[in-house]
Amino acid sequence: MMILLKYWKPIAVLVVALALLSIGWFSGASHVQAKWDAEHAAIALSAAKQAQHQAEATVKVVTEYVDKIKVVHDKGATIIKEVPVYVPASADADCDIHFGFVRLHDAAATNTIPNPAGAADAAPAGVALSAVAGTVAENYGACHANAQQLIALQGWIAAMGHN
Repeated sequence: MMILLKYWKPIAVLVVALALLSIGWFSGASHVQAKWDAEHAAIALSAAKQAQHQAEATVKVVTEYVDKIKVVHDKGATIIKEVPVYVPASADADCDIHFGFVRLHDAAATNTIPNPAGAADAAPAGVALSAVAGTVAENYGACHANAQQLIALQGWIAAMGHN
């Protein structure tokens, strides 16, 4: 007991120092936790705003695309319907479409190189000029539809990157 009385001041200082260290430790830890929680909440809010923006942009782009693609399809259908007016039966009778033309057209449509032309390519294919006009009109309609799809996709990608 005598020894404790002799060293009571250093022991008291040590106990007070440990108490202050513990208080500082826990208060610092709670401060760091509060700061982390605030940053985490800010990030979550920013992500939610970005998701909302992207959802709105997606709806806008899809709506515009659907409207534009309908116009493209309607115009294409109108053009195809007018083929007999612009390419009458008399034009079909006056024009022989040869196998070479059909092979070259089909190769272009499939993006393949045709085999070398031969004597058989000069023969009539039995395809009417009006059928060629209808096919070309369909192909251009598909091209315009693809272009609108690409434009819409590019718009959507651009909208996803901006707030």
